Amino acid sequence: MLRAAVLTLQYAQDNGGIGLTQTKAFKRTFVKWAAERFDWPGMSSEELFRYSKVLNEYDFPPLQLLHFLLVELKLGRHYKSEFKLTKLGKELAQHPAQLFNLLIPFYVFDIDHSSYGRFEERPLGDWDVWLNVMNVEIDQGTTERHLYSVFYGSEAGADDIGSRELAVFASFVLKPLVWSGLIFEQAGERDGKKERHYFKTPLWRSVLELDLDEDLPPIQQH
Repeated sequence: MLRAAVLTLQYAQDNGGIGLTQTKAFKRTFVKWAAERFDWPGMSSEELFRYSKVLNEYDFPPLQLLHFLLVELKLGRHYKSEFKLTKLGKELAQHPAQLFNLLIPFYVFDIDHSSYGRFEERPLGDWDVWLNVMNVEIDQGTTERHLYSVFYGSEAGADDIGSRELAVFASFVLKPLVWSGLIFEQAGERDGKKERHYFKTPLWRSVLELDLDEDLPPIQQH
């Protein structure tokens, strides 16, 4: 998300703005540019253009969300038919660390992630609990099914766990952390069924201060 934000702000600065449609979405020319430059995991330009010759903003969900975040944080604004950077947006375009400190906490903690996901409901819990527990559980990598069982009881870890409940948890909790660059996912299989594994990125350890940090084993150097 940070890299996409920097690229978008720098593009707007270099080009004097980004063109908007009548519905205030980014125009297709920029959506195409963003899809090619963001190289978003699981949403490469090749995958996005596989079924359509043109892309609208809503066809590229990370960009649609980023657009909303930049306006909400007053890094950019809609002026007539263009997205223009504010003074703050121009400043932070040159300072990624400061941009991260503004953008990522707001995105993870302050946004209702059910509002742009497939499901309207949200899982029980809060970020203080989720992050502190995952700090231990994901330290050596784990599956979304295991994480769900840790938070919501041993029965939830059974093979007949509700797919919707698991999807709501993954959408509301895990996806924002993946999109923030704090964790990454790998596809796998167990007993012939697809299963996603999650691991911390180096960014997790460098920006988060959580309970039990000192009790975790040191990072293995290979």
